Amino acid sequence: MLFFSCLLLGGVIGFMAGLLGIGGGIIAVPVLLYLLPWVGFDVGVLPHVAIATSLAAIILTSLSSARAHHKQGNIPWPLLKPILPGLILGSLSAGIISTFISADLLQTSFAVFVICMAAQMIFPFRLSEADKQMPSTPILFAVSTVIAIIAALMGIGGGVLLIPFLSWCGLQMRNAIGFSSVSGVFIALFGSASYVLSGWNVSGLPEWTLGYVYLPALLGIVITSVLMAPLGVKAASIWPTKILKRIFALLLIVVGLKLALA
Repeated sequence: MLFFSCLLLGGVIGFMAGLLGIGGGIIAVPVLLYLLPWVGFDVGVLPHVAIATSLAAIILTSLSSARAHHKQGNIPWPLLKPILPGLILGSLSAGIISTFISADLLQTSFAVFVICMAAQMIFPFRLSEADKQMPSTPILFAVSTVIAIIAALMGIGGGVLLIPFLSWCGLQMRNAIGFSSVSGVFIALFGSASYVLSGWNVSGLPEWTLGYVYLPALLGIVITSVLMAPLGVKAASIWPTKILKRIFALLLIVVGLKLALA
């Protein structure tokens, strides 16, 4: 039952990602928090498993997005050299940090994050692409480390944080979005790996769990999200995406409040 539910969840994630340009983690984590108790996950590890599984599912979707942006020449590859070490360090640190955070605090933190992201969808802020100098390597390392920690702790690819930062630094928006797709691959890959390692010796986890990553849910999400994303992209040219994004944001606020008050 959970596997087939995750097939449906993956379809929704893929379609909404293509339609509204949102990351899958913002949808996957709240739904997984509801679904995973069906197979016996204890509330003490529930947020960790939901976030870890979401991160693992983002790997393929980020790869697909990065491939498309690379074909269009949107990725400033030289920028990866100063930023990649911070992405790797931050992502690997997140799984370790999560072991020191209680399930309640982690769930509440995610709920607040969801509400903030929903507010940004309703009242989007725009950063000018002014002619600015890119910060020094130490600053890029520090900022990318913090962004990767937050993204991996929340189970997202990090674009909602990295794109505004790069745009503020003067990078053209299409390049910031393209670079974010590549960064999402590393955040998801190393972030999910850190959750695998940190959850490796945790007792009481159900079968088919790799660390904190629940493989049946991961498989179900990936199968359909990859198939449905192109349909969402096509629908975006026809449907009123601005109105739909605001409706979806209001739904996220309700979900966030419910998680925070649970």
